[in-house]
Amino acid sequence: MRAVTACDRAAGVDGLSLGEIAYPHAAENDVVVQVCAAGFTSGELDWPGTWTDRNGHDRALSVPGHEVSGVVAELGYGTTGLTVGQRVFGVTDWARDGTLAEYVAVEARNLAPLPAGIAHTTAAALPISGLTAWQALFDHGAVKAGQTVLIHGAAGGVGSIAVQLACEAGARVIGTGRARDRELVLELGAEQFVDPQDGLEDIGAVDVVIDVLGGESQRRSLGLLRPGGTLVSLAEPPTAQPERGRAIFFVVEPDRHRLADLAERVRSGRLRVLVGDVFALDDAVSAFTHRGRGKAVVQVGDPSR
Repeated sequence: MRAVTACDRAAGVDGLSLGEIAYPHAAENDVVVQVCAAGFTSGELDWPGTWTDRNGHDRALSVPGHEVSGVVAELGYGTTGLTVGQRVFGVTDWARDGTLAEYVAVEARNLAPLPAGIAHTTAAALPISGLTAWQALFDHGAVKAGQTVLIHGAAGGVGSIAVQLACEAGARVIGTGRARDRELVLELGAEQFVDPQDGLEDIGAVDVVIDVLGGESQRRSLGLLRPGGTLVSLAEPPTAQPERGRAIFFVVEPDRHRLADLAERVRSGRLRVLVGDVFALDDAVSAFTHRGRGKAVVQVGDPSR
């Protein structure tokens, strides 16, 4: 089958190429998915799991991409809850070959049924961004109605979903981003938009900060927290703690039930997924340098399935 492979950690994007690799093996409780569309994270070529397996063994020729939407092609031994031919979407294991391929083996528990009416390209842009936004807001930030939430990168993949979820929960949302993103962020439901270059200090006190940037942005945001407030970072472990609050870092966890909930929100029109440019598998390597608005995805197979 055709797949994008990464061969050299030091080479970064220059080490990616499109070629032929073996069809994946379906282990116990696995599903082989025929990929219709795939999502990826631009920084994943730096992740340890891209280059080693769960036991720490070298995986120098690895397939990137950890979000998938497609059709079940094969069930591994003992797999239940899914059927061959079923539309599914979800997250693949960090330490196994990923989704920028015609087929991918995935643990069945990491996949959810994909409702009719949701395009594969939309579904491929949802899993990591959607789960990250939900877990940051509610599992780690404990956002409640009436609180004020500051969301950095509010027009990005995670940020745009976090804005919508926080607003639906009854929070007051302040979004940050580039000046060109103001209209979009306000359209998604944010009450206020701030360009960080204009300064964050005038925002006032907030209950929760969703930090997608790290660095100086994270440091400045710590000073905005109310007593008992929380900064949740997706970018890097906090280098300091606020005097009267807490700052945490987390890595997203797969969650089949939450994926199903997010898909239903998309199907019913309650949640909008910002899909950016759509690349063919032949052009997937260039997708890693994509800097447009929305999440870039790769269309691999038949989009009508």
